[in-house]
Parts: sequence; structure tokens; C-alpha cells
Amino acid sequence: MDYLRIRTNFERHGFTTRLFSTKEAACDYLDDLLQNQTIGFGGSETLREMGLFEVLQRKNAVIWHNKVPSLAVRKLANCADIYITGANAVTETGEIVNIDGTGNRVAMTAFGPQTCYYVVGKNKITASIGDAYARCKNVAAPLNARRVGAKTPCAAKGGRCHDCDSPGRICRIISIIERVPLGMKCEIVFVDQELGF
Repeated sequence: MDYLRIRTNFERHGFTTRLFSTKEAACDYLDDLLQNQTIGFGGSETLREMGLFEVLQRKNAVIWHNKVPSLAVRKLANCADIYITGANAVTETGEIVNIDGTGNRVAMTAFGPQTCYYVVGKNKITASIGDAYARCKNVAAPLNARRVGAKTPCAAKGGRCHDCDSPGRICRIISIIERVPLGMKCEIVFVDQELGF
């Protein structure tokens, strides 16, 4: 993986980047960096695998609907100054692609917090926007649908997108972040391990 080229492309687009060899090192970095903050978490298997909520809540007020599932908690997380999430896919050319069902995560990565951190495992890195979109639809979304118990064809039929009209469909909003949104700081924390979906 050519992290130097990938990081250079993101930095040309206004992102700050960091690279860690393990999720533990990335977790320690964020723990040292973030203290006495109000932090919102987006739905993310990556953050869960890292144990990041438990680490950061020792020194911060961390709001995550995965711990208290409700729309009210999602809305509260969307008032935080710091937002942390994963990504369904990023491109080697420096874009972030996410799919969402409720829209809270993609909304916060586009507008609201002072700073947004993305934690990205090496399995999320794709060559192009087309590859990133395909990864979102055929890898991340089916696995997330299965994780949340959604009654969708992708969750039940081998993990491929069926472009369904199911009421439980979680592919409702797709965002592509090409440059850091105006007025926001964004950092990509790359981890040279597979993390999340």
C-alpha cells in the first residue's frame, strides 16, 4: 500500500493525515489528543473494534447511538464540536465515500462540527470513486444491514446489493467528500490493519 501517495492526495485536498501500524496506536493517539471535549460518534464498526468509545469517555463527554440507540442520541451527537467516524470507502486519489440510512453520519461529516476525524483501515482503500461506490454497496452495506438486523435482500442473499425498495433499506444517502468542507478541520487516521466493514 502506497500510503505516502494516498496521504499526499488527501493532504492536497485539505485533510490532515496520520498513519499508524495498529489500531491500538491510533487509539492512543486520539486518547492523548482529545481531552475535555464533547465528541459525537458516527455508527462505525471500526470504532467499536478499536474500543475507542470506552477509551475516550474517560476524559471526554462521548455521545454514541450504538450505546444508547435512539434518534434523540443521534441528534445530541450532531451537536458535538468533535465528530469521529469510520468510512465505508476512501480512494487512493483522496475522496471519502459513505452510505447512510438515517443521514446523521453523512450530515456531520459535511457540516456542523469544528473537527471531524475519520478512522480508516487498509481494507477501506480503493482505487477510484467507482470502486469505492461498489465497496459501499456490495461490502459495507450488506454487512451493516446484517449487523443491525435489517430485513433486506443484501443481508439475506449472499451480501450483494439488489437495489431493493425494502422498508429496512440502509442505503438511502450517499456522500462523496472531495475536499474538506469550508469552515471545518478534517483528519484521516489511517491504520495499516483491516478494520470494520
